[in-house]
Amino acid sequence: MSKLLRLIVGCLVIVAMVKLFFRPSTSQDTMRKRHQIIQGGKFWASHRVPQLNLVHSQEDTVKKRHADNLEVQPNKEETIQSNQDKLEPDVPDDTPTDALKIVHLDLKGAAPKVKYLKEIFPLLLSLGANGILLEYEDMFPYEGELSILKSSYAYSPEDIEEIKSLAKQHKLELIPLVQVFGHMEFVLKHEKYFKLREVETFPNSLNSLAQGSMDLVQEMLTQVMKKHPEAKWFHIGADEVRGLGESEDSKRFLEANNGDMGKLFLNHVTAVGRFMTKLKKGIKLILWDDMFRKLSATTVKESGLQDLASPMIWNYVQNMDVKEIGGYISKYEQAGFKGVWFASAFKGASGIDQKWTPINLHLKNHIQWQKVIASMPQYKSVRFQGIALTGWQRYEHHTVLCELLPVGIPSLAACLQTLKYGSFNTKAQNEVERLLGCQIELSKNECKGASFPGSDVYDMVKKINDNLESSVKKIMQNYHVKGSFSAYHRKRNFANPRNLAFFKDHLKKLMDEWDSSLLTFRQSMEAVFYPDTLEEWLEENVNENIERLHEMLVDVERIIKLNGQPKADPLKKR
Repeated sequence: MSKLLRLIVGCLVIVAMVKLFFRPSTSQDTMRKRHQIIQGGKFWASHRVPQLNLVHSQEDTVKKRHADNLEVQPNKEETIQSNQDKLEPDVPDDTPTDALKIVHLDLKGAAPKVKYLKEIFPLLLSLGANGILLEYEDMFPYEGELSILKSSYAYSPEDIEEIKSLAKQHKLELIPLVQVFGHMEFVLKHEKYFKLREVETFPNSLNSLAQGSMDLVQEMLTQVMKKHPEAKWFHIGADEVRGLGESEDSKRFLEANNGDMGKLFLNHVTAVGRFMTKLKKGIKLILWDDMFRKLSATTVKESGLQDLASPMIWNYVQNMDVKEIGGYISKYEQAGFKGVWFASAFKGASGIDQKWTPINLHLKNHIQWQKVIASMPQYKSVRFQGIALTGWQRYEHHTVLCELLPVGIPSLAACLQTLKYGSFNTKAQNEVERLLGCQIELSKNECKGASFPGSDVYDMVKKINDNLESSVKKIMQNYHVKGSFSAYHRKRNFANPRNLAFFKDHLKKLMDEWDSSLLTFRQSMEAVFYPDTLEEWLEENVNENIERLHEMLVDVERIIKLNGQPKADPLKKR
């Protein structure tokens, strides 16, 4: 009996050991292992930032100031944390392995109403986009001392919640963009912040060394992050820092650091990166790459930036130099970046006051980018993370509007499909025409018979662009207008009513037609944009010609009533 019991116990022990040894991994363990293999390690985890090499053992004043802001002042840190309303401490490390295709919405002009975004987000998903890069500028509802920054038509907190909900509903990754160095005109235009300018007379760039600059940047980022606690990516801009090195603070820094302009730039963006990773553990940062294109890989690597952010290489021209872009990628790989982004353009990059989008130009730009994307396997330690199709609305805060968003939709559609199919082949064109309900004519940069959201604005802008100015010029070249209705005649109320009658009816008909068309245009624009956009666009592109027609008609009707009387003699009025 005792032998039997020992045998049974032995068998149970053996079975238990076999089960323990061969037990299947939990789904959670399996997913974690698979994710680690896909991701190639935790690059975006919080790393210690390497110390910058100091010249002649001199203290780095920029780093000291930033360190004071970020580490030495516990009260400041507590204040920032209290403003977060319990931001989620971690961003789940579940970045998609497939590169993202992000549509850039530039809100520093002609910001679309939320109800229009509700219409186009499903379209963007259908076209192949899987994310939105939201460049807020003055459309963010800044609060407290920063409330001065927001536009009169800024989105409300409720609007932002709806935008986030729409993006999530349509599987679009939402990435906020806040400028922290260059292109801070919307901030530095206010007298309150004049003292923080790099160049006293220009509002372009922040003086990163000025007292209060880092506090300003931190508060802006904190407020935006508070509204986007679920964000996995965050773009901190940092392109085109005009006038860098011209402030007295910067000159002193450069004098103490052998004129190292790269270090002056990198110190600030690296400090911002450190702040963001403390504010939101695991956040993945992006910044434009142009300011460190001329820097050596070693200089960039010494800053520690590669442990905090990914560069977004941008180029918008149709004949883009693919080899040059490859050089940038190689340099950033040597600098230690593990990921790289690209930025093309679907509108807003072909002319500072462009009204009509040249589809062909933007298609060629994307075909060049497609070559770059295809070359990425040769880079062994840097991964292609995504491409942002930029749609600039202004070249900068103080310049005129570029093409309106609905005008750029056919170009956006063609570019997204080009990225999907590798070229704008028959399949790509058929898909665009099916989704937009139009016929693409690349030779005319036109989408005829379109029925996409905002296509009524698209059609009217084309009509205005093609016909308004030309119709006014045409009537000004009329034989009787040139001969009997010159500026001299109009000023002196002197003309033969018979001659004016030859073009009066045509002039009135033309005026009526444009009045009717513009009434329709106003209604279409009001459905998409806020009143300031309508006012600005009409002022820039319509009013001068319409006022010219109106003044002509008023003068014609007045002078006809004078029955050809003698001209006014200015000498008799003396």
